[in-house]
Amino acid sequence: MTGRGKNRQEAQHGLLTSIAAEAGVSLSTVSKVVHRRRDVGASTRDRVEELLARHGYVRPWDQDPAAPRQIIVVFRDLSGPYTLEVVRGIVDAAGELGIDVVTGTTGRRSISGWLEKCVALGAAGIVIVISMLAEEDQRRIVEQRLPVVLIDPLSAPSEDIPSIGVTNWSGAREAVQHLLGLGHTRIGMVAGRSHSLAGAARLHGYRAALGEAGIGYDPAIVRSTDFDYTEALAACLQILRADDPPTAVFAASDAQALGVLEAARQQGLAVPEDLSVMSFDDTLVAAMACPPLSAVRQPFEELGREATRVLMDLSEGRPPASSRIELATELVVRTSTSVRRRVNTA
Repeated sequence: MTGRGKNRQEAQHGLLTSIAAEAGVSLSTVSKVVHRRRDVGASTRDRVEELLARHGYVRPWDQDPAAPRQIIVVFRDLSGPYTLEVVRGIVDAAGELGIDVVTGTTGRRSISGWLEKCVALGAAGIVIVISMLAEEDQRRIVEQRLPVVLIDPLSAPSEDIPSIGVTNWSGAREAVQHLLGLGHTRIGMVAGRSHSLAGAARLHGYRAALGEAGIGYDPAIVRSTDFDYTEALAACLQILRADDPPTAVFAASDAQALGVLEAARQQGLAVPEDLSVMSFDDTLVAAMACPPLSAVRQPFEELGREATRVLMDLSEGRPPASSRIELATELVVRTSTSVRRRVNTA
């Protein structure tokens, strides 16, 4: 942002803050009136509108009818193939609606800070991706009715905050059923952390498929890590060095699956001849891996489109019919999985 743009933004934020104090309402209420939302009382709306006019405030989109509105998308970090796919989906969907996307992370600015930023920018709302919401932030979002949509939250949010994800449990179950159908009965897993809703659901889907096949759960060949390559590599090496190693491994993300492939290489195992590898995500790297990964595909484009649609509806005072939306996954079979050929003797 240029110095002039930053100064203008700070001036606008200061003006709205002053108007909120003069009207005796919160800054978020002023923001709702600025965005012409319907969930503000008539008398409050009239008082704020009068103050906006008196102070000469002009809505950014009224200054230039061709200027697009903005939404903010906040990630825990901007590394990894998953982030790229989610960004692409949201930017493409927003572009079709003439909306600009501002991206950021929680590394240097907290969720609370991003909520303030949203008001200061006059943005339509925020999409928060794979983050843990503090109770205070959730309470503020609900009480002030801030337009916020969560994608794959790490913890279950308030029912008043909409969240969007995929069918993690059934997708994982289908992946393991595919491996079982290839004759694998000794199937390990590099799972996500238990505090992650998506990670926990994928582990439960894995266990459900084994249980339905009459195969007991063996914690010796299951490890939980972040959705991270390096951690998955170390975890899979432990799995492959077990007394009775698996002939197939299911990874809870593409980044983890790449770690599994490297662990197999270090152990002198060929994929899929000695070890079948199944992933979850199907980002661009899945098809580029060696060998290309069989994976559970997340509908990233649809995920971004749905998150953008719900957010814009919220900004106009239209809550979604359901607080939780789950999109269907799809099994994509490539060459990292094959029929069980021989016992893994790693």
